[in-house]
Amino acid sequence: MTHLRQIMIAELRCRNFAESTIQSYVRAVEQFSRYFHCPPHRLGPAHVRQYQAMLFTHRKLASSTVTQHLAALRFLYVKVLKRGWSIAETPYPKKVQRLPLVLSPEDVAKLIDAADSPFHRILLMTLYATGARRAEVAHLKVSDIDSQRMVVHIRGGKGRKDRDVMLSPKLLDALRVYWRGLKRKPTDWLFPGNAWHTAARPVTTKVLWTACHSAAQRAGLEHKHIHPHTLRHCFATHLLEAGADLRTIQVLLGHRDLEETTIYLHLSNRHLGATASPLDALTIHQPGEQTPSA
Repeated sequence: MTHLRQIMIAELRCRNFAESTIQSYVRAVEQFSRYFHCPPHRLGPAHVRQYQAMLFTHRKLASSTVTQHLAALRFLYVKVLKRGWSIAETPYPKKVQRLPLVLSPEDVAKLIDAADSPFHRILLMTLYATGARRAEVAHLKVSDIDSQRMVVHIRGGKGRKDRDVMLSPKLLDALRVYWRGLKRKPTDWLFPGNAWHTAARPVTTKVLWTACHSAAQRAGLEHKHIHPHTLRHCFATHLLEAGADLRTIQVLLGHRDLEETTIYLHLSNRHLGATASPLDALTIHQPGEQTPSA
């Protein structure tokens, strides 16, 4: 597996795949090989189908996660091993569309107030104020905060795309308080790693998960299963409810397709409440009430 692993990583890097994608693809192939106790070049479509069924039935993975596993295996067989790949033999699973959880503005404030440290608090505020993904927040640099133009530069987001989002004055004030509290001022990463925030590397995304989880517990919101992406959904939905148009929200979120952004129409109370149910237009008599004769 070692030699095949090296070839696969080289092929992925030649195509400029993100490091996170490379890691997930290699991990998926390793798990596939480990499951059958056999090198992947000795396995074929029948094994892929069997493995795909196992991911659903035994590991209970979501369809999007299973699709990622299949994408990794497809890359291995087509690009690395130079074999054919039949969609008919190994179909991608049907995508399940579930509406994400959205907190009320009051619950978002409660979550931020319940942060168990000033560092976790500024991470939660940044997640909500920018609508950025957890990796994008973790990799913010000091130079990405543009207080003159009042924008935050998101560098190398999903799909290797840069974008700008608004810099909230309230977030800017909080960042200045955070900055003054640092014993050693960072020159590169806005949120440096380690417990003293002095590392030459950025904070890990696990820290953002922990910040959300611990704050949710302290706020009594643990039953809602809050994670960093929840605050991204809240950002978009609350903007829509405040009157922002979908195209603007699409640009702020960095969505490639406007269709991705339309899911927030299903979550916005303003849009849901503005449409009356057809039941309200009916004249319905109470049980036992006599119906007027024609």
